Amino acid sequence: MNVSEAIRTRRSIGKVKPDAVPQELLERIIEAGTWAPNHKLTEPWRFFVMQGEGRDVLGNALGDIQAAGAGDTSEEGIAAARESGRAKAYRAPVVIGVAVEPSTDPKVIEIEEYGAVFAAIQNMLLEIHGLGLGAVWRTGEPCFHALMNEAFGLGSNGKMLGFLYIGYQDMEPKQGKRQPAADKTVWLNGSQDA
Repeated sequence: MNVSEAIRTRRSIGKVKPDAVPQELLERIIEAGTWAPNHKLTEPWRFFVMQGEGRDVLGNALGDIQAAGAGDTSEEGIAAARESGRAKAYRAPVVIGVAVEPSTDPKVIEIEEYGAVFAAIQNMLLEIHGLGLGAVWRTGEPCFHALMNEAFGLGSNGKMLGFLYIGYQDMEPKQGKRQPAADKTVWLNGSQDA
């Protein structure tokens, strides 16, 4: 498929089969991320590929975060919250955590480092789609929690920016829709615009 088709047909796939994804496909997905544009070639992305019991790193972090915020402070309530959080790491056979470790060079603008990693994630999602796999990019408050940074050993300026849950599709993609680009576009062509 060409790039235009990939951009327009990629959808979030939240339900995937438990079948393993071959290593060579995962390597292609990660490499696609590394080709994202990044100012001053800082390559601020970090990838954490979790399969099998490796998903426990994410599961334990999600469980700890959910238990910490549990309204029910009984032992049973905390245990249930922790287990509910842990289970979320097992919704796909592969989960790739994508984090930013911004450059400390004073000439580098930190928000540009985040932009580079978001572009890397989009590259990865398009590669996943092109390989015939399904994925969903999950974020939310637990993703950005200090316990998540700690679980993945990120530096003091590092931040987890999302988890790509990847597998073979087990659902029909929803129809995509967007507002017309013209509704969001201002054309500035010179003095006649004033």
